[in-house]
Amino acid sequence: MTAAIERWLLEEGRYSADPGELLDGMARRLVAAGVHLARVGIHLRALHPQVAGLRVLWTPDHPIEETLYGHETAISDAFARSPLAACYNTALTIRRRLEGPESAFDYPILHDLKREGFTDYLVTPMRFGQGEIHGISWASRSPGGFSDQDLTVIQDLVPALSVTIEVLHQRRTTATLLDTYLGREAGRRVLTGSIRRGEATTLAAALWYCDLRGFTQLSDRLERDQIVELLDDYFGCMAVPVEAMGGEILKFVGDAMLAIFPMRDDLDRDRACRDALTAAERALLDLDELNQVRGRAAKPELKVGLGLHHGPVMYGNIGAATRLDFTVIGPAVNLVTRIESLCPELDRTLLTSRPFASPCGSRLKSLGQHPLKGIEVPQEIFGLP
Repeated sequence: MTAAIERWLLEEGRYSADPGELLDGMARRLVAAGVHLARVGIHLRALHPQVAGLRVLWTPDHPIEETLYGHETAISDAFARSPLAACYNTALTIRRRLEGPESAFDYPILHDLKREGFTDYLVTPMRFGQGEIHGISWASRSPGGFSDQDLTVIQDLVPALSVTIEVLHQRRTTATLLDTYLGREAGRRVLTGSIRRGEATTLAAALWYCDLRGFTQLSDRLERDQIVELLDDYFGCMAVPVEAMGGEILKFVGDAMLAIFPMRDDLDRDRACRDALTAAERALLDLDELNQVRGRAAKPELKVGLGLHHGPVMYGNIGAATRLDFTVIGPAVNLVTRIESLCPELDRTLLTSRPFASPCGSRLKSLGQHPLKGIEVPQEIFGLP
C-alpha cells in the first residue's frame, strides 16, 4: 500500500499544478487504502515580504482550502501555542489523542478539534533540502483514532511527500520572488526562458515615471529607519493604484519608480493611457491622505513629481554578462523622465505628453510648449485642470 502511493507521489504527484492538487490525490488514495483519515493539512513557510505561510487543507467532503497568513499571525501568541509551532521548533512528530484516558489538550486548538468530532491528531515535520522545517497535520474521526498501521503508513509516506511538496513549493516560491523583484510580466518571461543578454522585444505602452521631491534634503535630516519607512509609505501610494489598474512596476531606483501599462494592440492605446491616468489620480489622492497622517505626527510632507507618456519601448534583458536587468529602454523612456523633471519648474505634480493626453480628453489641459533637456523639439505638455 505505502509503496504504491509513494510511487504515485514521486512519479505523478510532482507534476501536480499546486500543493492542493497533490494533497487531494494523496489523501483520497490513503482513504481508499483504508487509512482512517478525515483531514490533512500541509503547512508551508513562505519566502515573501507580506506572507509568512500557506496552509492547504483537505477534507473528504469539501474543496481544497488554501489560506495565506501574514507575518503577524506567525509571531502571534496563538500560533506560538500551537502544535505546528512546536513541530517547527523541535522537528519532532507530535501526536495527541482526543478521546479516551490517553487524551491530552495542552494546545488550545485541540479543544476545537475535539468539538468538531476528531478523535486523534498528528503533526509530522517535513524537512526540506536546506534543512528548513515545514509541517503536515493529520486528523481522524475514527473511534480510537489512528491505528498502528495508519501511523506506520503515514510516517513511511512523509519522506516522499516532503520531496514532492518541496518541488511544488519551490516552483511557487520562485515565481513569487520573480514577480516581487522583477514584476509580473518580466518574472513570467524569465521563468519561461527569456534569460539571454540582448534578448528583447518591442512593445507599445503607456509609461509612468515618478520621483520624490526634496529627497536628498530629507535623507540628510532623517535617521535610516525613518528614510526606509518614508520610502515604503510613498511607494505604497504609487504602486498599489498602478497594479490595480493593470500596470506593471519595472523598477525602483532610489526614490524613483518606473512602470508601464502595456498595450495589447494598436487599438488599445486609449485604454492604456486612461488606465494610467486613473492610477495616477488615485496615487495622488492616496499621497494626500498619507500626508495628512504624517502631518498629525509632525512628519515632513512628501511631494512627488509624476510624468506620463506613451510610445514604443524595447523590453528585455540588458546588462553585463554576469548581471542582467529586465527593463525597458528607448526614446519614449527618456522623454517621460524629462517630462517628469518639469514638475518643479511648472509647479505641477503631474505632467503628460500630448500623445498621452490625446485619448484622455477633458481630464487634462494643455500647459503650452516647453523645451526638455536632451530633446531637440519643444514638447506640448499637459496637466490636470
